Amino acid sequence: MATIDRQATTLALAHALSAAERGLAVIPLSRTKLPALRSPHRDDPTAPPCHGECGRFGHGVYDASTDPRRIRELFAAAPWATGYGIACGLEPHHLIGIDLDTKSGTDSSSALRELALRHLFTIPATVVVVTPSGGRHVWLSGPPDVVVPNSAGRLAPGIDIRGAGGYLVGPGSRTEHGVYSTAPGTAHLSPAPCPPSLLRLLMPPPRSHHPTPASTGQHGQGLVQFVLAAHEGQRNTRLFWAACRAYENGIGPNLVAPLVDAAIHTGLTEREARATIASAARMTGHHP
Repeated sequence: MATIDRQATTLALAHALSAAERGLAVIPLSRTKLPALRSPHRDDPTAPPCHGECGRFGHGVYDASTDPRRIRELFAAAPWATGYGIACGLEPHHLIGIDLDTKSGTDSSSALRELALRHLFTIPATVVVVTPSGGRHVWLSGPPDVVVPNSAGRLAPGIDIRGAGGYLVGPGSRTEHGVYSTAPGTAHLSPAPCPPSLLRLLMPPPRSHHPTPASTGQHGQGLVQFVLAAHEGQRNTRLFWAACRAYENGIGPNLVAPLVDAAIHTGLTEREARATIASAARMTGHHP
């Protein structure tokens, strides 16, 4: 049974609501830095993948919201929460987190400086969060039509990337190892745009593609439903993800129209939807 620290939970909720006012979608976290609410499908191994379509809490980053009422409901359902996570990749900031770790004796800050010198970019003035272990989370914003994946150590030893589907521990969160705090002089800043040279490094190499018969079938319908279930702030990210999967499975061209219709239903314009699908086509090595 999780221990309840009401003062820590109240502070975490206050910080989470403050972050939401800045357009950052949040979820409650436990002292272990994991989502505080467990999956409602954990006892059913036959349950199909669910990212919140069932309407219940417990889907990790897919529960993230900027709606104060929903955030209060999430924390009310997790009174043991002592922190909050900030979902990456969502509107309006399309947050990218550069996690500079201090474990295993790695000098991740020096590694990032070497990358910057080699690839001719500089990290702009932006939000920096200091972790209890002395590491740093550098917040950057990405373009709306690019989905940056999560990675661990791919850029350099000790540098992890938090992108779409990932989250960052928010400043003010209390964990087993201490409190996360904003570095002096950065709390008032907004996430700065990610330098283009760095953004290219964060993207995975193009995948080789093996076409399959162009039949949408149940998989195509599942991708459309995935887009239709998007909450505000998830629409572009979900559409991009679904379009990438469609092109990778050889059903991209046939699924363009249904995906556009689904995106429009969630509130995107046709122009926005087609631009996002075109980006997914290019990302997977296709010409839209």
